[in-house]
Amino acid sequence: FLYRRSDRIRRELEQKYGLHPAERKNQRLDNPLRKVAASAGDVKKQVGNTVKALNGQYRFQTMGEYRALLSLYNMTVEEARGNVRGREYHGLVYSVTDDKGNKVGNPFKSSLFGKSAGYEAVQKKFVRSKSEIKDRKLADMTKRTVLSVLQGTYDKDKFVSQLKEKGIDTVLRYTEEGRIYGATFIDHRTGCVLNGSRMGKELSANALQEHFTLPYAGQPPIPLSIPVDAADKAYGQTAYDREDVSGGMGLLTPEGPAVDA
Repeated sequence: FLYRRSDRIRRELEQKYGLHPAERKNQRLDNPLRKVAASAGDVKKQVGNTVKALNGQYRFQTMGEYRALLSLYNMTVEEARGNVRGREYHGLVYSVTDDKGNKVGNPFKSSLFGKSAGYEAVQKKFVRSKSEIKDRKLADMTKRTVLSVLQGTYDKDKFVSQLKEKGIDTVLRYTEEGRIYGATFIDHRTGCVLNGSRMGKELSANALQEHFTLPYAGQPPIPLSIPVDAADKAYGQTAYDREDVSGGMGLLTPEGPAVDA
């Protein structure tokens, strides 16, 4: 009885003062969610559970940031727009992908997973996320960590792997010529998904492309006066680009019929 009472009081205090429950913080750091696997069966259930979990744990401000988050779990999302009996509608469809981002099977209509996965709910999520990230300065810690890692290497693979060790996944998007045209950082510590350019021009796609391009690559890094992330010290560690317009809010037609059931 005493345990249940104290646990209830703890949850009430966390909710009242906006504190992060310990179990949710650990869940973010450990990132226990698994990639959706078509071979595992019951794909609809896998997609639904993962989408609901991600929507509850992370903040994202654009469809591109949402799509980057989903890509970590072999999923993508597209908008579907149309007109029925003179009324315009907006919807979302979710698809499973392979490890290279290619779609596998037919997409699923968001209505299969409840209102929280639908177009209107996701749009409201963008607004709430923007407000929370700004008011609580949640992007600051991510920016410090990314810059502190960036100053230590010109090797792109090391940059990505070192950020992953610190709890940040990096999603880079490339042109057909192999140039970086978008960069998104998913910080599992804060539950925030952030385009690089949102945190400053030094983390935009163009800046990262230049940083990781010869003749700099492979050379010792030039020391920069960037403070080490305070959060890294706490863990005992040391030292997107602008949304791609064509991949953002336009009409997207899924490959194949969306699954209704």
